[in-house]
Amino acid sequence: MHIANPIYDVVFKYMLEDNKVAKLLLSAVIGEKIVELDFSAEQKVVHIERPTNDRTPLTVCRFDFAAKVKTKTGFKTITIELQKAKFQSDLMRFRRYLGAHDKSQIYCIYFLDYGMDLPDHPVLKVDYKVEDVYNGEEFPASGEFVMGLHHCSWIVQIRQLKANRRTNLEKILSVFDQSNMTDHRHILDVDDESYPEEYREIIRRLRKAMEDPKKRREMELEDDIIKELQDLERKIENMGHTIAEKNNALAEQEKVIAELRKQLSKNQ
Repeated sequence: MHIANPIYDVVFKYMLEDNKVAKLLLSAVIGEKIVELDFSAEQKVVHIERPTNDRTPLTVCRFDFAAKVKTKTGFKTITIELQKAKFQSDLMRFRRYLGAHDKSQIYCIYFLDYGMDLPDHPVLKVDYKVEDVYNGEEFPASGEFVMGLHHCSWIVQIRQLKANRRTNLEKILSVFDQSNMTDHRHILDVDDESYPEEYREIIRRLRKAMEDPKKRREMELEDDIIKELQDLERKIENMGHTIAEKNNALAEQEKVIAELRKQLSKNQ
């Protein structure tokens, strides 16, 4: 079955705007049953000074939920913060921004579509320790990203999903597997028969997004935005290299001048 690619922010948000789908997905990730869910989605734009003095807008999608969760003894109310950034550098800077401005998070979920210095497992839970959600295997808590997490967190590594279908959670998350991409990057081809029956509402929601011409146009616009951001990052990186090369050349010149002055002093 063909579905819209949820790696796109516009599709991801559309999927979560369906309350039933959001409850299914979030419950599966945190391993607890959400019975009530209030959704608030926003896209924060934060201006952060770069070393090059270029104040480029940093855009990160952040999704906030107030959830009522069923427990063995009754119910509890939690806040779930879900973040999805296009670039690792953006997410890291946004995390530092939130660390200074936002104290309300309790459960945090991250969907990452890039390589990080993390164990190569599809879903990791971080709560004073790092563990594989599948088998509980523990790993050292290290690295700037993990060490900066101050609340119970789940990290979904999209690039690690393609070889894993061991649990219901990994089967559910297979809708993000980019190896299912068709000739058109906006569309994934998934086997809905292998998808858990109780979670097929997620598939149907993504199918509906694919059939919506407006969502298709918005995905094309998102492609254009990503390309512009990537081009800008390359320009900034090249600018940094140029500045570094000039600084190195000046340092070498100063060394030569100092050596010449030293030799001149000896000859006087």
